[in-house]
Amino acid sequence: MRTQLICTFTRKPVLYKTIETILIHFDIIYDKIFILSTNDSNELICSYNIDRDNTNSFLPQSISVHRKKETNTLYTINALNEIVKTLNNGVLDSSVDVPWINYRDSLLVTDQDNQLKQINTKIFSVQHIKK
Repeated sequence: MRTQLICTFTRKPVLYKTIETILIHFDIIYDKIFILSTNDSNELICSYNIDRDNTNSFLPQSISVHRKKETNTLYTINALNEIVKTLNNGVLDSSVDVPWINYRDSLLVTDQDNQLKQINTKIFSVQHIKK
């Protein structure tokens, strides 16, 4: 089985409806949904793993991400590419070492102009899934 880490953006007032929607659409691998808070007091991010081979679409307001465990950093490939280019005079090179400690406890994405955006996160709660 190949897993895929997904982040679904939601707001506090509709958190439990978002979790219900996630559970209706996906079998959650590892039986946990991590809910992360951001600097925006109402914005939350639900982070969860799904079986990549058994899905062909994501929910609205969701993105596919990767995780650097040592620093608890979630990132998109586009964001990683922007970091590498910044560190390497605009050249994309997979051999460049990324200083992950600079991105501890954050989500790295790019905006519509492909500019890096770092969203600081912390664990709000963990939803344990009962099967």
